[in-house]
Amino acid sequence: MEISGINAAQVKELREKSGAGVMECKRALEEACGDMESALRILREKGISDAKRREQKEAKQGAIDCYIHIGRQIGAMVELNCETDFVARNSEFLEVAHLIALQVAACNPIYLRRDLVPEAVIEEQKEIFKKRCISQGKPEKVWGKIIEGLLDKFYQEVCLLEQPFVKDPSISVNELIAQASSRLGEKIAVRRFARFQVGQEEEE
Repeated sequence: MEISGINAAQVKELREKSGAGVMECKRALEEACGDMESALRILREKGISDAKRREQKEAKQGAIDCYIHIGRQIGAMVELNCETDFVARNSEFLEVAHLIALQVAACNPIYLRRDLVPEAVIEEQKEIFKKRCISQGKPEKVWGKIIEGLLDKFYQEVCLLEQPFVKDPSISVNELIAQASSRLGEKIAVRRFARFQVGQEEEE
């Protein structure tokens, strides 16, 4: 069976990989001329675009979920918000909350997003990266671009939303949320998170 030149098996495969609806998958595959990776990218970009359009909406409902790692030495708690209590009880929404708690436990982010990183921390990192450029003999004219690239990698390490998703590093946590937001039709946002490790000293 084919749907406008797109094999139904392709639509099914894309649905399983992306979680998007039948018609969304069909349109993405048609736009990508049947190429699965391109279709996945189209769906991801659409999810991010849809999520940006919802940014102005209020997300005051939601759920708190936690993840306790094997051995009970590491745990994490996340508050994930949405617009309605109906979505807050949805199994997919709750699964996303749990996956983000798992992410926090596994990857130990420090900040939610890059605009929350203190300026003093950014300047300290820039100075470290500048010294690295000097020690490696890089021409001064390329320092700016190198430092910018290293800062992006730094943000991906310390900012939850920019971290590669632990179960699928081809997408970020922010893309994971955007895809869920697109499927559920509501703004979804992480409000706060916390990570605990037995014996770890609290920061002042």
